[in-house]
Amino acid sequence: MDDFLDKLPQMDLMRSEKMTLVQLIIPVESAHRCVTYLGELGLLQFRDLNADKSPFQRTFANQVKRCGEMSRKLRFFKDQIDKAGLRCSPRHELEPDIELGDLERQLADHEHEVLEMNSNSEKLRQTYNELLEFKIVLQKANGFLVSSNAHATGDETELHEGTYSNNGFIETSSLLEQEMRPEPLNQSGLRFISGIINKDKLLRFERMLFRATRGNMLFNQTPSDEEIMDPSTSEMVEKIVFVVFFSGEQARTKILKICEAFGANCYPVPEDTTKQRQLTREVLSRLSDLEATLDAGTRHRNDALNAVGYSLTKWMTTVRREKAVYDTLNMLNFDVTKKCLVGEGWCPTFAKTQIHEVLQRATFDSNSQVGVIFHVMQAVESPPTYFRTNKLTNAFQEIIDAYGVARYQEANPAVYSVVTYPFLFAVMFGDWGHGLCLLLGALYLLARERKLSSQKLGSFMEMLFGGRYVILLMALFSIYCGLIYNEFFSVPFHIFGGSAYKCRDTTCSDAYTVGLIKYREPYPFGVDPSWRGSRSELPYLNSLKMKMSILLGIAQMNLGLILSFFNARFFGSSLDIRYQFIPQMIFLNSLFGYLSLLIIIKWCTGSQADLYHVMIYMFLSPTEELGENELFWGQRPLQILLLLMAFIAVPWMLFPKPFALRKIHMERFQGRTYGVLGTSEVDLDVEPGSARGHQEEEFNFSEIFVHQLIHSIEFVLGSVSNTASYLRLWALSLAHSELSTVFYEKVLLLAWGYENILIRLIGLVVFAFATAFILLMMETLSAFLHALRLHWVEFMGKFFHGDGYKFKPFSFALISDDDE
Repeated sequence: MDDFLDKLPQMDLMRSEKMTLVQLIIPVESAHRCVTYLGELGLLQFRDLNADKSPFQRTFANQVKRCGEMSRKLRFFKDQIDKAGLRCSPRHELEPDIELGDLERQLADHEHEVLEMNSNSEKLRQTYNELLEFKIVLQKANGFLVSSNAHATGDETELHEGTYSNNGFIETSSLLEQEMRPEPLNQSGLRFISGIINKDKLLRFERMLFRATRGNMLFNQTPSDEEIMDPSTSEMVEKIVFVVFFSGEQARTKILKICEAFGANCYPVPEDTTKQRQLTREVLSRLSDLEATLDAGTRHRNDALNAVGYSLTKWMTTVRREKAVYDTLNMLNFDVTKKCLVGEGWCPTFAKTQIHEVLQRATFDSNSQVGVIFHVMQAVESPPTYFRTNKLTNAFQEIIDAYGVARYQEANPAVYSVVTYPFLFAVMFGDWGHGLCLLLGALYLLARERKLSSQKLGSFMEMLFGGRYVILLMALFSIYCGLIYNEFFSVPFHIFGGSAYKCRDTTCSDAYTVGLIKYREPYPFGVDPSWRGSRSELPYLNSLKMKMSILLGIAQMNLGLILSFFNARFFGSSLDIRYQFIPQMIFLNSLFGYLSLLIIIKWCTGSQADLYHVMIYMFLSPTEELGENELFWGQRPLQILLLLMAFIAVPWMLFPKPFALRKIHMERFQGRTYGVLGTSEVDLDVEPGSARGHQEEEFNFSEIFVHQLIHSIEFVLGSVSNTASYLRLWALSLAHSELSTVFYEKVLLLAWGYENILIRLIGLVVFAFATAFILLMMETLSAFLHALRLHWVEFMGKFFHGDGYKFKPFSFALISDDDE
């Protein structure tokens, strides 16, 4: 048997790649180039030899800090380009590689230039906004001042010391002279303050003015005809022009303080029409000059950003790679002479030759006189787990890794999940019409694979695109199971020939519930279309799907136990085979394997035996005659034998293994044997070729016994609960079928029964939305999650430890934008 198993060809994904712990001794002058070339190869995972040091205590901390600062500057440029709405496509011609120091100087110069232009632009924009506000106030306040002309003369009512939110909005000497001109001391006359305020602050502003002056003021307002850009947020803001009439110096002081508190900008408006025209002409002239200056500044700034944008992608990639190189160099240690860096890491065994060639090329390119020393070390800890996957298997491997990363060279469930996962999904989702819809979606993702892979997708779309091959297989298996169930949006078709049933006479030509008799061989593939709508449709399909669910569940759980045997054999744990695998197989198949056998025999013979009665009385009255429930000769003594084997298997799982482990430990302790104990319970980290097995560990018999007790109880109870858990295949399949039937009969057919075209269209739309959102989205997600549960718990729980850790090589291809 062992010879036969040894001759079987190995599966690529069945076991993780063999890993080797290697040591590198690299001369300092070629260290950077060596690590860079290894990052391009991407097959070496470095170990951190400076784990006890903080990031600031490491050798290349300054270089990492410089790269971080350059990354900040590049992100600043990217934000500025996005903010300006520029589209800078990278240059297609080859650009020479730039040194890190030169890049750092260029980025500093560009940043200084852009910051200076931003500062000047912000000042100009603020001045422009204030002049624009002044123009609007001059235009709008004139109407209020004309009506108040009878109350005071122009020179007495003009406010010459108008306050400003920023003193830089007026630069002409005439306006400044007007601002500083002394005001006639007329405390009893009517005076006014004009200005502009944000619309959202107007109501509170007016209420505060009323309370502060105790109602002794007149507040006039009018909306501005144009929105004004806020320089800080670059958003257009709607503002309101106001004029407040009041009397007295104390009221003027209060109003000015309230304007300052609410961010209202006040501007002097003369009542004299000649002065208003003069001011307006002056403001418009300044606005025209500022617009030209702002446009020229914006063009100059966009030119500078475009010059940066052409090389931005390449620069970001360069900085990211350099930072990753220096982060990796920080994991290395200096040797005693301080002339070489010493590093350790894991690599796949097949990659040793490639790594050696890369190191030789790096030594040659760096003109180093001393080559890199590359040699294999003895491993102490457990190696990382590495599976080579492709586009198809990668998604299934990610599903398994979401539960737990496989222990080093442990049997990989992803090999079998490529088939079993979409198949169990399809058992619950079986409808070849819905399967075709899923297939179209998967084909769309595959057709746009190259384009979508280069785009930044949202979280939901990224998840769909990553699982495109999973969706493809789920769709194909759903079509297959839908053909077996003979359901196309719940409608049966005579695809594989005519029905095996026909009417007994001419009176039942339209009958579906009575009068049908079988007149020829069964329907060649799948469920006979005549079952649809018959009186016994639901009992028949329930019985079929429930028994099929049990058969599939027992088969998959047995597969899990068989994989536990191959795991134990691979790791050389004979105790796990004798005292775990064998009793578990006996217990599971003595009860539920026997139930599966009865189901198959009943299907083949057409017997009317009650399997519920058989299984219940197998425990309650094993010696009682079966009567009409007997399916084959010798069934009663076989049931007694199977029941005894199941009872014997429980203590077989529980007691021998802890005592056998204790005996082996005592023999080793007394020096009578020195063999490595090959069992997962004594040393969970021991792997083939590992030095850990030679280390002495404390043996706690009570802990091992309790662990074995828990494991045995869990398996015995889990055999029942896990088998029942597979009945979800029947339940979800039934729910999906009945929902499809309800939407088809109670929505589409009901609407089609009316002659009104509008009602038919409404029914068709409701049916389409119900199919898309309930059956194709919610039901797909439900079946996906239930298939996930069956694999994670019922299947993988039989053999999978999942306590390993992933192989994460230093690779430039794996560096993402978030790693900055």
